[in-house]
Amino acid sequence: MADHDTAFTPASTPASADTSTPQLRVESLLVAAARPAPEENAPVNDPVHFTSTFHGTATDAVPGQRVYARMSNPTFDGPERLLAELEQVRDAEATPALFFGSGMAAITAVLHLVPVGGHVVVPRHAYQGLGSLLDQLAEAGQLSVTRVDLRDLDEVREVLDQRRNAGGTVDLLWLESPTNPMLEVADLPALVALAHEYGALCAVDNTFATPLLQQPLRLGADVVVHSVTKYLAGHSDLIMGAVVVDDVELRARLAGHRTLFGAIPSAMDVYLALRGMRTLALRLERAMDSAAELARRLEARGSDPVRYPGLASHEGHALAAATLQGGFGAVLTVDLGSAARADAVVHGLRLWTPATSLGGVESLVERRRRFSSEPSTVPEGMLRLSVGIEHAEDLWADLDQALRAADAQSGAGR
Repeated sequence: MADHDTAFTPASTPASADTSTPQLRVESLLVAAARPAPEENAPVNDPVHFTSTFHGTATDAVPGQRVYARMSNPTFDGPERLLAELEQVRDAEATPALFFGSGMAAITAVLHLVPVGGHVVVPRHAYQGLGSLLDQLAEAGQLSVTRVDLRDLDEVREVLDQRRNAGGTVDLLWLESPTNPMLEVADLPALVALAHEYGALCAVDNTFATPLLQQPLRLGADVVVHSVTKYLAGHSDLIMGAVVVDDVELRARLAGHRTLFGAIPSAMDVYLALRGMRTLALRLERAMDSAAELARRLEARGSDPVRYPGLASHEGHALAAATLQGGFGAVLTVDLGSAARADAVVHGLRLWTPATSLGGVESLVERRRRFSSEPSTVPEGMLRLSVGIEHAEDLWADLDQALRAADAQSGAGR
């Protein structure tokens, strides 16, 4: 396998947070942004502000007044602007991203925009935490839910038509692309346009793609959600979420939710997340190169279905090539046909880490249907592999020996 010496092409070149600096490519922006002014004896990194409250006597009518750290913390300012720039917000100063205490806290804030009794349309395959929360809210009568195959625009339109013809509305269309865990690719521009045609807000979970591969706000989406825990922070050492919007009033509503529901992260977690974001471009480049090679080798074995948007055999490959700029992500799946065989492979791995989550420097593997909350349409024997930054040859050697050992043990002879 070739060394990783191919230049990474970013999806765009957002402006630097320092307006005196020319526009930077994303790799440079990730390193240069959110730092103190370059003055003599100044620190290279902003300090972490460990405080719960701030000096002051002004009222809450004073713009920018800091009162209590549940509302804001100076540690957040630079990193939140940086994420907004990465997602191509028009004015990152006016509408910086909002960090939350977890990805689920970020999701909850967005769902809180749906009025009581409202309706949400979501992918049939999506992050299971989202699905479980929606089921709970539906059981409580707070909203109703329809699940659709996002690849089928006619099906999505039919659902929207049915709601309209019945005198109802769709309040939120929630999108993922690629979807978790089935890696289905959606036509985001068409779906965003469809949502707005029917008067629905459109939210996109951009965790898998990251802002380096796609920026849904540029396609017209209203809200972007991230599990910062995953690729943005990248080291499996913190829990955080984020919401990004390009509308001042909508941001104010989400910020109000964060304050009143206490969904704010710690200053230290934000600092660590920024430290992780510094290397996002490098980590993602390495992981994507390895994921593509591993997917090709698994497919070449010829015995087990492999899903990876970068493979020509993937039904969404052409669409992924058109919508994902700079790569196809670093997650792939392989269906080993049965839970027993998949579990045997997982137990036989030595370098890969059997664990949930994704987007860290270490390569993770898990059989997704070990969770009862996964949809029945997810195959029992499907492994989801999140490729990290280890050497690809070592990852392949470990995967190959585990596959061979599992087949020898079962007598499959493959």
